[in-house]
Amino acid sequence: MERTPDTDRVLRAFVRDDRLVSIPVAQAKRMVVLDWLAQDFEPGRRYSEQMVNLIIGRHHADTAALRRYLVDAGLMDRAAGEYWRSGGSTPP
Repeated sequence: MERTPDTDRVLRAFVRDDRLVSIPVAQAKRMVVLDWLAQDFEPGRRYSEQMVNLIIGRHHADTAALRRYLVDAGLMDRAAGEYWRSGGSTPP
């Protein structure tokens, strides 16, 4: 997802000190936040559920919901107990 004034505004509204203060209800805003979270996962690398929880947990306590949202949004995939990044933007 390209950084634009709109995406920056969403991140400013929902992220404080690298912590997600709440999960957006609106789909478009949630996608901005999920893309931001996906940046913590290296493309091509496989992660255990425990490792995904540790990474997401640095930003928000509800790791189960955010894991599910990342998979549902197509930003991560899951099989045989492993997760991997399957979408999202790449930093410039």
